[in-house]
Amino acid sequence: MDEVTIRKARKDEVGEIADLIVRTKRLNNEFDPHFAVVADAQKRASEYVASSVGNGETLLIVAVKGRKILGVLRAELRHRLFYEPEADGRITDFYILPEFRRKALGNEILETAVAHLTKMGAGIVTAEVPAQNEIAVKFYGKRGYRPLMNIFARKSQ
Repeated sequence: MDEVTIRKARKDEVGEIADLIVRTKRLNNEFDPHFAVVADAQKRASEYVASSVGNGETLLIVAVKGRKILGVLRAELRHRLFYEPEADGRITDFYILPEFRRKALGNEILETAVAHLTKMGAGIVTAEVPAQNEIAVKFYGKRGYRPLMNIFARKSQ
């Protein structure tokens, strides 16, 4: 059986990665109705992923076993105009296929991402997750992450 490899994503993997990104967005909707997924999510995800591959301000890594993508992490380098450190690596998307969860793969992907983001200039690494996603909140909390900012939402009338 092939070993799991964590590496930067390739252009020829855009479709498969886009599928995982859409799964992430659908999962977010299960936590909060403010994350209702748009009808053309697959098309948007393909464009989003394609624009991330090879972009110097974006990190897109995959965990693969043979030719199968088991998980994906996408992060952006963001500049913090008023704060030190001046750049943060913001994890925007992180998804692992259910059958590969709870096997330390998430930690391996995260640590690989942190190493890449640090090389890109990030002095801090942050992650966006729905507030109601207790699994993600616990995952990051166990690894020394803490809440940094609250975002409040209310549907407009």
